Amino acid sequence: MQRRQESPDAVKVRTLPVQVAAHLTRRIVSGGLEDGPAPSELDIAQEFGVSRVVARETLKILASLDIVDVAQGRRVVVRPRAEWDYLSPLLVEWLPEEIVTELLRELDQMRVLLEPELAAMAAASVTDETLDRLRDEVDRMSALESDPDAYLEVDHEFHMEICRAADNRILDRIMYSARWLGTASRRITNEAPAALRKATTDHTEIYEALVARDPDRARAAMRKHLANNSTLLAEKEQKTKRAARRR
Repeated sequence: MQRRQESPDAVKVRTLPVQVAAHLTRRIVSGGLEDGPAPSELDIAQEFGVSRVVARETLKILASLDIVDVAQGRRVVVRPRAEWDYLSPLLVEWLPEEIVTELLRELDQMRVLLEPELAAMAAASVTDETLDRLRDEVDRMSALESDPDAYLEVDHEFHMEICRAADNRILDRIMYSARWLGTASRRITNEAPAALRKATTDHTEIYEALVARDPDRARAAMRKHLANNSTLLAEKEQKTKRAARRR
């Protein structure tokens, strides 16, 4: 069964521990807390006027995102930022735009490393059933070029279909875990004039290489598609940096 992504327009009801965790994360990112001691359960309860249960759940959330270490009998410690769980949609939601933009560039680097080889692997073993699904998705993309949100979901599924066809469970989970950042990345690249029409052309070329069961051609087609995305993301990053300097 195919998983559907959470709609970006869905109503998000955040529990009190999540709200407090978001506040503390933003404080850490802004420089209010550096690597080292962080608020304890008691500190959180007193500062935010919440129960110890809420404070404890807040720390569990932060620990699950690798933002803090909680060791019994000593204070909570903030972990180095490089070790945080940047694949979590919750954490990405709390980060400032300039950091998210950096993460999208890093995601793009990961995709450039992985996806051309996934396409080549898929070309060597793709089934007729998978090709039928990919053909349907290319057709849907062509019909959805005026609907970026719907296009985005089909785009994501096209790439995951190729990943599944490569038949490597570890790579599949890596790609799936990065889906939230992938959604944010596609929203940016979809903004460019005629971006969806160009993307449909790219996806069609990838599909045709898979139909030909030509690994080299599939690798090159995927690399070309990702190069187009890299250019659009680099332009967005420069705009974000200029806006940040003006603030």
